[in-house]
Amino acid sequence: MKSVSDFLKRILLCLVLNLSVLNLVYSKDIQVSSPDNKIQVRVSINENIRFSVFYNNILIIKPSEIFLEIDGKSGKSPSVRSYFTRKVNEVIYPVVPTKNSSVPDHFNELQIRFRNHYSLIFRAYNDGFAYRFQTSFNNEITVTGEMANYEFAEDYPIYFPKEESFFSHNERKYIFNNLSKIKEGEFCSLPVLLAPSDGPKILISESNLIDYPGMWLKATASQQLQAIFPKAPLQVKQKNDRDVPVIEREPFLAKTNGTRNFPWRVFIITENEGALIESDMVFRLARPNQLKDVSWIRPGKVAWDWWNHLNIYGVNFKAGINTNTYKYYIDFASEYGIEYIILDEGWYKLGNLLDINPDIDMNELFSYAKEKKVGIILWVIWKTLDNQMEVALDQFAEWGAAGIKVDFMQRDDQWMVNYYRKIAIEAAKRELLVDYHGAYKPTGLRRTYPNVITREGVMGLEWNKWSDEITPEHDLIIPFIRMVAGPMDYTPGAMVNTQKENFKPVFSRPMSQGTRVHQLAMYVVYESPLQMLADSPSNYLKDKECTEFIVEVPVTWDEIKVLDGKIGEYVLIARRKGEEWYVAAMTNSNERVLEVNFSFLKSGDHTIVSFFDGVNANRFASDYRKEEGKVTNKDKLRINLAKGGGWIARIR
Repeated sequence: MKSVSDFLKRILLCLVLNLSVLNLVYSKDIQVSSPDNKIQVRVSINENIRFSVFYNNILIIKPSEIFLEIDGKSGKSPSVRSYFTRKVNEVIYPVVPTKNSSVPDHFNELQIRFRNHYSLIFRAYNDGFAYRFQTSFNNEITVTGEMANYEFAEDYPIYFPKEESFFSHNERKYIFNNLSKIKEGEFCSLPVLLAPSDGPKILISESNLIDYPGMWLKATASQQLQAIFPKAPLQVKQKNDRDVPVIEREPFLAKTNGTRNFPWRVFIITENEGALIESDMVFRLARPNQLKDVSWIRPGKVAWDWWNHLNIYGVNFKAGINTNTYKYYIDFASEYGIEYIILDEGWYKLGNLLDINPDIDMNELFSYAKEKKVGIILWVIWKTLDNQMEVALDQFAEWGAAGIKVDFMQRDDQWMVNYYRKIAIEAAKRELLVDYHGAYKPTGLRRTYPNVITREGVMGLEWNKWSDEITPEHDLIIPFIRMVAGPMDYTPGAMVNTQKENFKPVFSRPMSQGTRVHQLAMYVVYESPLQMLADSPSNYLKDKECTEFIVEVPVTWDEIKVLDGKIGEYVLIARRKGEEWYVAAMTNSNERVLEVNFSFLKSGDHTIVSFFDGVNANRFASDYRKEEGKVTNKDKLRINLAKGGGWIARIR
């Protein structure tokens, strides 16, 4: 009797499971919610796959179709095999922390398994959600397409970093307009931000981009954005030492392993604009650290030569790309405790990394830097490095180089994405840091390979050498959008500061728009574990008060608090390193009064050193004043910001 009873129970269990699957196939949707239940993602699987998103029970993303096309076969009409959910509440400890030294990884996950060898995974966090595909084919597959047609509940305003081509540095201005007003067919790189004035902000990016092309978004002159991807290169044409555009493409996105995870499509959702800056979702979703030994990875500041055009003065030798000039940079770095200098363009004959400028004695220079405890980072063109990979990197390691700055990739097709990973791995073998310039946005590679310490992919200070587009307004947009994806090598630190009416782009004698303290504040506001001092050491030595403060600001942090902020207008940020707090404010071209509430401090008296815009900063932008005093967690401080102004403080 017992065996019959067990048999009947097994039959009943099978019937229940089969009915569950049948019910799932014909059900309207499956749902996963964030741990705080504010975000609900509903997945509908009928003749196609669609997801919709609710925030506080209000629809913000309408049913949006997604699917993969593999080997020419569409996955838009899948047959569900099963699904399950799980909850995760863990902590990640970054090797190189840019926001927090411990990162909570708290999410609810839904995984839907289909019968045609692929799955769809959604993760819901308190600050957004993400989804990705998985496949489980035995052999290599060809991804011939990926559909993602995001339809929003309203005609949201959008910050749209319009692009002209897939061949791009991704250094763009942001067009601000309603979704439907962006012309059909115009497209942008990521991240992109939808910013309704009376609803949650939605930032779209991606993470864990490995062996696959980057995602871009195309406007449809409606309330939709459609994902587009650069197809795999069939033929490229090298125009010079650095520009290698694709001139003919394959009819597919990628040939790749049949069993794999695809990139996460990331949607960061917050009511508070400042919470965008606090989010580290891109980092959380990336593949964990793959390096066994990370003890040699040392963040720090860098005395940079190129922006200031090697304009040193008050010396008894001719400034230029030569040994004496770089010794001067090393002496400056050593005196102020700056960890690195960079040798940018000119140290080698373009096209050959082993053909050294005869005016530079590399052995003498590296020996001198070692004696002074200053590391040297070498700028290289990506294509030349690719041509001479082994021999060049071995030579850099033999010299004792600390890192490489790899420039001008300007693509994110599958081949180039794989190149980034290849460089990260080869550099790590030789204990070299990596800074990518001419680069696409961060997608979490810095978590997977922590020697990838920063990257550009931002319209930064260098543009002041040839353009007037780096305005205080631009400076107040990028922390809320580009920086959300990861560290950005904006290269702050201009010591020649002007208001807009006095600004001129001068390649060999560059200046900045906005005040001196606007530049100082960037060292707290902008995240980069390899943070540049862009101006001439001679200029820094003229104003030791500012320089001594800059070099004390950490480049990695234990905690971040965005105290206030509005995209394109102003920001007020507090960051903690150990027992010290640094607080900074920046404003756009409008004068502004902000109030700093110090309630985040521990009880007791604290010493505060602050730099304010000077009383004449509206007409002479380099004007500032320094104050020292005491502060407690019960105090509040009103700060007056000049046009394009700033404020920065250290609290001990």
